[in-house]
Amino acid sequence: MNRVDYLRISLIDRCNFRCRYCIPEGAEIDYILKQNLLTDNELLTLLKDVFIPVGFTRFRLTGGEPLLRPNVINLIEAIASFPETKDLSVTTNGFLLSKMAKDLYKAGLRRINISLDSLNSDTFNLIIGNKNRNRWQSVWNGIQVAYEVGFDPLKINVVIIPGVNDHEVLDLAALTINRNWHIRFIEFMPIGNEKLFNNKGWISSEELRQRIRKKWGLTESFVRGNGPADIFQIPGAKGTLGFISQMSECFCDRCNRMRLSADGWLRPCLLNEMGQIDLKNSLRNGVSVKEIQQQVKNLLGLKPEINFKQRESSTTGIYSRTMSQIGG
Repeated sequence: MNRVDYLRISLIDRCNFRCRYCIPEGAEIDYILKQNLLTDNELLTLLKDVFIPVGFTRFRLTGGEPLLRPNVINLIEAIASFPETKDLSVTTNGFLLSKMAKDLYKAGLRRINISLDSLNSDTFNLIIGNKNRNRWQSVWNGIQVAYEVGFDPLKINVVIIPGVNDHEVLDLAALTINRNWHIRFIEFMPIGNEKLFNNKGWISSEELRQRIRKKWGLTESFVRGNGPADIFQIPGAKGTLGFISQMSECFCDRCNRMRLSADGWLRPCLLNEMGQIDLKNSLRNGVSVKEIQQQVKNLLGLKPEINFKQRESSTTGIYSRTMSQIGG
């Protein structure tokens, strides 16, 4: 297993979208009360005095929608200023980016992932669970502004849902030909949303690669990221294509990350809630940072190697949160 040095941090569980693979239609979400969120000071204390000393140097800020977090620009600036921070990135739905991209860049952020599951506004509205307001153009504008500001790499995440947006794979892949954009195709993962879109299931990354290969050809790229994506490139393209294959290809042996929820729970694996520890209450109850460091070290030692296909037969597969609450 790779060295675990990458922490995904959920800043907030709320979102201005209700993407149906993240929050199933009709789901009632018990949002975290403000007083139960990690404060900025608590989060920075955990990073500076706990996570960095035990070896974490790469941080990704997620949500919900992380740009809804009050004071997020100052928080990013503080994390970017730690000498030990080797990499800092944000995953966002892009809706607020056109207004915030310049300030995010000035704060020290250089990498950003934007979710864009369709190039068609009607399909986009279906996926984000908002049929009444067209938000596609705002997201597209945010992508353009972020690119112009200088975010590099600029990555676009696409969850592929059969019968919904899989017919757009070639159009989305084509975005990488003339732009230094990096499209990441993500296999749809049924966590709490198994009946989404009438049980249409998921399409393997290899099937998507075959479609692209047939159109343009496809070569493996020498570019490697911090995450589990397998990177390819259309010959002559400026950007790359990544495939995140958590359903068809187990990559547990390459996992280098843990996840911190907005209310301070540290979990060892996206697919496993067993063993998670409550860092927020440890801080608030006066537990020393040395003791909390040891808790994190112990959890690192126990980090399980399980994948989704083992969930049904594993006693560790216990889910109490949707993807939006985990901070996927």
